Amino acid sequence: MIRAPVLVLAVGNPSRGDDALGPLLAERLEQAALGGVEVLVDFQLQVEHALDLEGRATVIFVDAGTGIAPPYSWLEIQPVEDYTHTSHALSPGAVLATCLRCSGHPLPAARVLCVRGDSFELGAPLSAAANRHLELAWPALREACVTAAAGGR
Repeated sequence: MIRAPVLVLAVGNPSRGDDALGPLLAERLEQAALGGVEVLVDFQLQVEHALDLEGRATVIFVDAGTGIAPPYSWLEIQPVEDYTHTSHALSPGAVLATCLRCSGHPLPAARVLCVRGDSFELGAPLSAAANRHLELAWPALREACVTAAAGGR
């Protein structure tokens, strides 16, 4: 099976306010239909996502987060064995570690686009601040995907 060289794995719950940032950016990316880029969306990272990384040159995890400077930050990640007692809600680093352990193949270049969010209440809409952050993060994500699909980092 031939896979797109770039995988964007967006996580978040659209029913929890600013947690919708990842899925909203993924939706824009799917509409852009960039060649060489595959987009996956889920509520949270699972061990099964390690299989999605196999055969990729680049993976970009997209998520909302607190504790970062607005509007967004690019975070470099490495494999890390930070598993909890369950198989749910892994970190991007744990997904990388699982991929490495399962496949034994070199890992794709990986980083996280973390978009600043502040309001994560169930049933809340996207906040005005998060919407501004989304608008600023979108061109950065698109550019990163275009560059990675062209063989850059």
